[in-house]
Amino acid sequence: MTILRVGAAPQSFLATATYFDGAHAVPSQVTLTVDEDTLCLVGLTETGRDIRWPLSDIREVPDQAGGDQLVLQLADDPVQRIILPDHVLAPRLPNRHKRPKVARRGPLITWALTAVASVALIIFVLVPTMANQLARFIPPEGERALGEITLNQIRSALDQTGLNPVPVCDNPDGLAALAKMETRLQDALPEMQTLTVSVLDHEMINAFALPGNYIVFFRGLIEKAQTPEEVAAVFAHEIGHVVSRDPTRHALRSAGSLGVLGLIFGDFAGGAVVLLLAERLIEAQYSQDAESQADAFAHTVLLDARIAPSALATMFDRFRALGGDAGPFVSHFLSHPSLGDRIQAARDATPAGFEAVPVLSAQEWRALQNICD
Repeated sequence: MTILRVGAAPQSFLATATYFDGAHAVPSQVTLTVDEDTLCLVGLTETGRDIRWPLSDIREVPDQAGGDQLVLQLADDPVQRIILPDHVLAPRLPNRHKRPKVARRGPLITWALTAVASVALIIFVLVPTMANQLARFIPPEGERALGEITLNQIRSALDQTGLNPVPVCDNPDGLAALAKMETRLQDALPEMQTLTVSVLDHEMINAFALPGNYIVFFRGLIEKAQTPEEVAAVFAHEIGHVVSRDPTRHALRSAGSLGVLGLIFGDFAGGAVVLLLAERLIEAQYSQDAESQADAFAHTVLLDARIAPSALATMFDRFRALGGDAGPFVSHFLSHPSLGDRIQAARDATPAGFEAVPVLSAQEWRALQNICD
């Protein structure tokens, strides 16, 4: 298309463009000029329609094709379009990038607040309620499959290189010592639990439970513990979560909440949801009531197993003193303001003159601490 300069005024403009009236899908050609007296873009379409657009009211619409065309609309008319083949006219449009005024701002704010409140209601009320109900009906095989998939995802998520999942420790002597500790606790349980206990070869100081009766320790926690009784105390606490099915409810709540957010922000494939779910389960922060119940359960089991519940207090107290070096394990327990009360409760649960029986021999304890070698 040829663009002609008119007369001596370089701003005068003559061109042929494509015009859409917003009511019909068929475009028409229009010859455009700039009226320098009224500062309007004026033209006459091939169908005889007059166009007069004030330059100050013209807005540029992003070109979704090649970006080489200039697509224009009026500020107060979002349907009409003029499409120019180049950007020669652009310097004459002082407000082409100006955002339109928000109409009906009050109702818009109200709708936005209502939408936020609705999402909050879904995430904080509806999802937890549904998770609690759904947890009752998940068959054991489904719950176990969820735990197995989650554990594999956690192993992959913790891998720094992204090539190999974090290995599960399998030193035979260490596994034998861990099995002996589990048997000691199982004998003290009100009802036998089918547990799957694993130690991951990772320096993180942490232990957690997963759906399907999975209990996971990290090498870092076992290495930082000073006695096998401390590990056994954490073991009993996590068994308490398993018995109460806290991991299943927590997984369903987290997956539901993250799924809602994924739909809102466009993660339809769910990749980010899976990674965030793995992180949420590693650093699971149960309710104060769930933590208190797991503590009380552990106190009872430890007493019946002839292990001093004060070992749980010792473990918590020392890792609290470590601060940031203890990572998610400490941040989990520090998230509850009554940690000091829980430490004191573990100490008070140990009767005066209580005679504890060692959980492991010195040799077995060394084997457990070297379970990843």
